[in-house]
Amino acid sequence: MDLKDIQNLIKFVAKSGASEVKLETDDVKITIKTGGDDKETQTIVQQIPMGAMAPAPVAAAPQPVAAAVPAQPVAEEDNSKYITIKSPIIGTLYRKPSPDKPVFVEVGQTIKEGDVLCIIEAMKLFNEIESEVSGKIVKVLVDDASPVEFDQPLFLVDPS
Repeated sequence: MDLKDIQNLIKFVAKSGASEVKLETDDVKITIKTGGDDKETQTIVQQIPMGAMAPAPVAAAPQPVAAAVPAQPVAEEDNSKYITIKSPIIGTLYRKPSPDKPVFVEVGQTIKEGDVLCIIEAMKLFNEIESEVSGKIVKVLVDDASPVEFDQPLFLVDPS
C-alpha cells in the first residue's frame, strides 16, 4: 500500500462519518480515528515485518469510541509571543544533513531568514526547510527521524 492509497483512505473515512477504521494487510496495519465534529483525524500506520504474522483478512468496520483522544493543548499564554514554524509537507523530518553531521539548529541558536532548519524526506526526495523569519530557536517540537504531517508545528522561534 503506497502513500497515495493511504491518503485516499483517510479522505474516504473522513467523509464517511466513521469514528474509527482499522485496516490490516500482509505488510501494513492502519488505524484511522476521527475526532467527530472538530474534523481532527489521527492515523497510525505500522509496517509489519515479513513472516511476523500470517496474512489476515481486511477488517474495516467503524466502531464507536467511548472517549475521543484530545489533542495536546498548547499553552497559548507561554507561546503567544513566539512564531511557530510548521511543516509544509508530509514526510520524515531529519534534523541533520547526514547521520555523522551536527544538527542544523539547536535551541538557543540565532537564525536568519533563509537558514536551513531541517530536511523533510517525502517519497525519497529530501526537501530543505528554510526559515521564513529571523530570531532565536526557543523549542524544537519534533524529534530527529520522526514522521511529520502537513502543517505540524516543528519549531518555536522568538522573533525579538
